[in-house]
Amino acid sequence: MLQSGFGLLALVLLAWLMSENRGKVRISGVAIGVGLQLILGLLMLKVPIFEQIFLGLNSVALAIEKATMAGTSFVFGYLGGGPLPFEEPYPGAGFILAFRALPIILIMSVISAVLYYWRVLPVIVSAFSYCLEKTMKIGGALGVGAASNIFVGMVEAPLMVKPYLGRMTRSELFTIMTCGMATIAGTMLVLYASILAPVIPNAMGQILAASIISAPAAILIARVMVPETAKHMTEGSIVPPREAASTMDAVTLGTSDGIKILLNVVAMLLVLVALVSLINAGLAFLPDVMGAPLTLQRMLGWIMAPVVWLIGIPWAEAQTAGTLMGTKTILNEFLAYLELAKLEPGVLSERSRVIMTYAMCGFANFGSLGIMIGGLSVMAPQRRDEIVQLGAKSIISGTLATLMTGAVVGVIL
Repeated sequence: MLQSGFGLLALVLLAWLMSENRGKVRISGVAIGVGLQLILGLLMLKVPIFEQIFLGLNSVALAIEKATMAGTSFVFGYLGGGPLPFEEPYPGAGFILAFRALPIILIMSVISAVLYYWRVLPVIVSAFSYCLEKTMKIGGALGVGAASNIFVGMVEAPLMVKPYLGRMTRSELFTIMTCGMATIAGTMLVLYASILAPVIPNAMGQILAASIISAPAAILIARVMVPETAKHMTEGSIVPPREAASTMDAVTLGTSDGIKILLNVVAMLLVLVALVSLINAGLAFLPDVMGAPLTLQRMLGWIMAPVVWLIGIPWAEAQTAGTLMGTKTILNEFLAYLELAKLEPGVLSERSRVIMTYAMCGFANFGSLGIMIGGLSVMAPQRRDEIVQLGAKSIISGTLATLMTGAVVGVIL
């Protein structure tokens, strides 16, 4: 508990050391963020009714996933989620990102356009603006984007506040990016839970709780690394964005916008994952280190070993846990969770497995960076240079946020 508590403060200190403007970091904001994490952690882990409440909210995201699958399975057959013509060798083997997860961007784009046309989303933004101004001192559009990330992905969530992205402050934009990196989408929840169910008790609730607890951590870390120096874009009255002529027109416009985002996301994801593979191929020409080829994942694993020790992992298990974090950062959390589930009994203690489940529960990796840059650049083309500039930093901030969540769990367990 003390080790994790020390690590929680050390992670905030690391974020402060990397801050763009250390003098503008508000101690009160840090205290509120850490306090919210601890409160949410206690509620999620110790009060069963809250788990049921949030699982109910998550059903909305799963309903969207199911609706999307109805379309993708019709168009793409078993590649899009239809019945498999073969037996799945392991959970998730039949999951194809391009045909199953990414098309949700289209559906979320349409839902966002329709909600704006119906005047629903501007009302929600106003409500969040009032509530969050009183707590974490952030604007309503940012609040909607941050909260949406708990249940949808890093591109789908900004779609909910797309018309406001171009007018956000630098700090707000970076916070949106960090929230996307520090959480996972509801579309992946069931998949990850099915992978971890044999080794993690109540895997579904644990993964959902991790995403929820990471939301205030992401806001905290982002506003430490890029402190707010300007007035919130969403203060005062909110002007509705450009409207469609009808609901059907909103559906059409949303689809048109969504396909542009989808194509950019696919292209950037393909390129960045390929580049990581190319770097690893180059490293393979170097001599083996400790009996295995050198890769970016292993190198980051060595760097991460002392970091995961800070969040509560015993030093004897830190190298294994650090390698898992390296796999999660260089490749993705899906492969890291697969590795966690395949570990031999005793390699990680039960407590360490739970901490790592929380610490790895986020999209902060280089493949996701491609998704984020591709998506946000289309949604806010006038901010493209700034989005690219903040991209690599958002991987660091998202990783620090999920590590904070792991440390919070270490304090509570």
